[in-house]
Amino acid sequence: MQPIVALCFALFAAAAAAQEFPNRPIHLVVPYPPSGNVDITARTIAPALGEALGQSIIVDNRAGAGGSVGTLYVVKAPADGYTLLLGSSAGITAGPAVAKHFAYNPLKDLVPIGSIQSVPIVLTAAAKTPVSTFADYVKLAKAKPGRVTIASAGAGSSNHLAIELLMHQANLQLLHVPYQGSGPALIDLLGSQVDSMMDQLTASIGHIREGRIKALAISSLKRSPLLPDVPTLDESGVKGYEAGTFTGIFAPAGTPQPIVDRLAAALEKARANPAVRERYQTLGVEMMDLSRAAFAAYVRDDFEKWVKVGREANIHLD
Repeated sequence: MQPIVALCFALFAAAAAAQEFPNRPIHLVVPYPPSGNVDITARTIAPALGEALGQSIIVDNRAGAGGSVGTLYVVKAPADGYTLLLGSSAGITAGPAVAKHFAYNPLKDLVPIGSIQSVPIVLTAAAKTPVSTFADYVKLAKAKPGRVTIASAGAGSSNHLAIELLMHQANLQLLHVPYQGSGPALIDLLGSQVDSMMDQLTASIGHIREGRIKALAISSLKRSPLLPDVPTLDESGVKGYEAGTFTGIFAPAGTPQPIVDRLAAALEKARANPAVRERYQTLGVEMMDLSRAAFAAYVRDDFEKWVKVGREANIHLD
């Protein structure tokens, strides 16, 4: 078969597949346990995305290794649009930028479908931890160097890197305790099994509002409208500190362009759904209404940012 004829057949097959797509349920892989920011994001967008595509969206939690287990599962899945990733900065940019255990290249092995939202990280303390402000927390950490525990969603997660950045910029020695996701970490924080935690606001806001944990500072440069009395770390003396998490949907590299375009259009429609936007607003997130091309550029820039942070702060994770 002549090369040009083969190419025509391939293009015809891709177009035919796109016309039929989707004709069965789609799996949206969340590389973390239930109850964390990424899981909440997935379960909020899934019904509207399924409605836009005319198919069911099955949220599939595949946790482990800071998000790399579930992400690698999607990387190795057939590139047919039926296995997607609800990715976040932990497994897409921040983690792979500094950790060796991420056995994939997020910029080459995944295709960005579209953005969903961004959310700041909040520094919280357990009810029994004897602090009520960030200044109190600094005093406690200075008095007990290396003994104040701080939980994260896992080694290489966005929360973990936010902790490393905080220790570097605030000159603190904290004892990092990694968990398999935000949900298990929050359970121990609620039980005062750990002293403190860095976590996405989406997962922590309910517990903060009900007084079960104490919010000490926000990682964004602006205060959250949901916690207007909680200062930023920049305000609290850690000048220039900024960290956060983005979420978006990704497909395996090699997914046919017509299917990518179909998914991107459906995600844009789901993101514009008033019920979806209202739900995210109550969680304290900011919608990322980016085009697919702009989101791909954002991902590349964020990856390069964390490579620089890792180099300057000497963050190297196994």
